[in-house]
Amino acid sequence: MSLPTRHIGPLEVSAIGLGCMGLSHAYDVAPNAEDGTRLLNEALDMGTTFLDTAALYGGGNNEKLIGKAVMHRRKEFTLASKCVLDVYDGKRGLNGSPEAISNTLDAALKRLNTDYIDLYYLHRLDKNVPIEESVGALVKAKEAGKIGAIGLSEVSAATIRRAHGVHPIAAIQSEYSPCVRNPEIGVLDACTELGIGFVAFSPVARGFLCDAIHGDNYVDGDIRRNMPRFVEPQLSHNLKAARKFNALAKERECTPAQLAMAWVLAGGENIVPIPGTRSAKHLKEDLGALDVQMDTNLRGQISALFEGSAIKGPRYAAPMQAQIDTELFPGEELA
Repeated sequence: MSLPTRHIGPLEVSAIGLGCMGLSHAYDVAPNAEDGTRLLNEALDMGTTFLDTAALYGGGNNEKLIGKAVMHRRKEFTLASKCVLDVYDGKRGLNGSPEAISNTLDAALKRLNTDYIDLYYLHRLDKNVPIEESVGALVKAKEAGKIGAIGLSEVSAATIRRAHGVHPIAAIQSEYSPCVRNPEIGVLDACTELGIGFVAFSPVARGFLCDAIHGDNYVDGDIRRNMPRFVEPQLSHNLKAARKFNALAKERECTPAQLAMAWVLAGGENIVPIPGTRSAKHLKEDLGALDVQMDTNLRGQISALFEGSAIKGPRYAAPMQAQIDTELFPGEELA
């Protein structure tokens, strides 16, 4: 099976990729290796050719899973992973120094059971290290034949331009959905101007835009427990906008998840959403977004549902937000 493709810098990938984080952590207990292996292979069978992971996910276990599950099909997909955010001395940490980047990359290659990663991101901006030094470390890795394209995640337009001055950046990855629009402040324009692809993670807003959240009774281990907009008292307010969105999806005879992803896809030909799922059924549903007709009027109607004070609460709690370089809207809550 084949899907429509888009370009992320020099890379041609399926128009919808797969974010693999949830196969190892973030939303309660991770599935076992057998189920994760099955999902990854089913994704490739459905025509998904873009798999996104990171050193941080599951403390390296996500990369290990991919290394064991699908490396026998290496020619069928583009592999993306990330550094800087990693586990240091047993704890999550942020280190953008060239030495840390080199160490994370070498460990990732071993876990992934490969000698080459197609797209390698700086997972976050380490504000204690000049971006030029961090990007320089990736340039050396590229010259050594360990990585192909270079990417950045959750950074501002100004940081993108500084990084691009060191070496052409192929991809910017940030959260983007009808209810998370920060990339529209400057990042999307910078990507268009510089010929950079944009990879949208959480295109269904961590389940918020696929009618999967109705209360804040999350299980232990679910990261949404610590995200202000996903808990009370903000959640009840935010669900009002979600219900209007769900009704619009019903009117358009598609699922909310499909409508959200079709909205993201319509933002530009250089945009590739990477929904995460543990279910082949949900992945098939996600890919159905490619068949949803999204005209300018519908996209504007969807956008309007989430403007102004429709969504209350910041994306992250204060410690996590401190690691985010992406622009904020005037008056946007930080904590």
